[in-house]
Amino acid sequence: MTDEYYMRRCLQLAKNGRLNARPNPMVGAVIVAKNGNGSAKDKGLLTKDSPRIIGEGYHVRCGEGHAEVNAFASVCQEDEPLLKDATIYVSLEPCAHYGKTPPCCDLIIRKGVRRVVVGCVDPFAKVQGRGIQRIREAGIDVTVGVLEAECKWLNRRFFTYHSQHRPYIILKWAQTANGFIDHHGQAVKISNEQTMMLSHKLRAEEDAILVGHTTDVREHPKLTVRHWVGPNPKRVVLTHDRPLLQLIDDLYQHGIQSLIVEGGRQTHESFLEAGLWDEIRVETAPMVVDDGTRAPQLPAQIEVFDRQTFGSNTIVWYKRT
Repeated sequence: MTDEYYMRRCLQLAKNGRLNARPNPMVGAVIVAKNGNGSAKDKGLLTKDSPRIIGEGYHVRCGEGHAEVNAFASVCQEDEPLLKDATIYVSLEPCAHYGKTPPCCDLIIRKGVRRVVVGCVDPFAKVQGRGIQRIREAGIDVTVGVLEAECKWLNRRFFTYHSQHRPYIILKWAQTANGFIDHHGQAVKISNEQTMMLSHKLRAEEDAILVGHTTDVREHPKLTVRHWVGPNPKRVVLTHDRPLLQLIDDLYQHGIQSLIVEGGRQTHESFLEAGLWDEIRVETAPMVVDDGTRAPQLPAQIEVFDRQTFGSNTIVWYKRT
């Protein structure tokens, strides 16, 4: 098996912490050892030197054990002797500071594994390579950058927040087939039952949601999670006396790592003109109207990274090129 194979398993595990790990990143860890004598269920199935996963874990909830802690805790007593020749795979650099839990790099050193494979370096100021350095100084082999792009993409909100000092921003709107977001200035139902549910799922996964003053006054949107399970995002309204850059900085100072912008057109255009966006989600329905507010114009430097059809509606996700 390759390093990429086990790192993909780390990413798969990490996604289980999507809702409860934040504001911490999603992290998965896998411990792989030579089979040794093998546990009872493996005897006769693997050779002595076959690699075998002996521990797995992910960061379940902020304030509780990190992925590495949970992975080591899952190793059965019979397999403990195998750790000295084992490799631990972690999608994000092990922490090197005391926060709500002790440093994971110290735990890895104490367990005495032979090798550590890291997906990407942690951008958090108290880590940023220190965990990797400590592990190397203890004489443990460390490989960094396996599936690095995928590991960073999984925690793109966390990375943006700590590297750019602002929330990760998702612009989101629904439009008719002929490019309008309303009908003569009046709200019109564009989403269907499935896409409405997915819209509320997105709300549950992000920290805050924003609309402009006009949309707030005209439509009184609740901006809550009603068709999914999860926490409601923080409700934000962009008013004329609240400069955009100051608002974004305020959100950053309050620990908001991600923001959905739901419009209307003027609000979306203000974000686009300021270059304040990371993803754009556009839902298109086959319906047409004879007039209304035009949907925002997509910027030039974008690429499609996902496209899905739900009933007669299509959702396209864009990111920067």
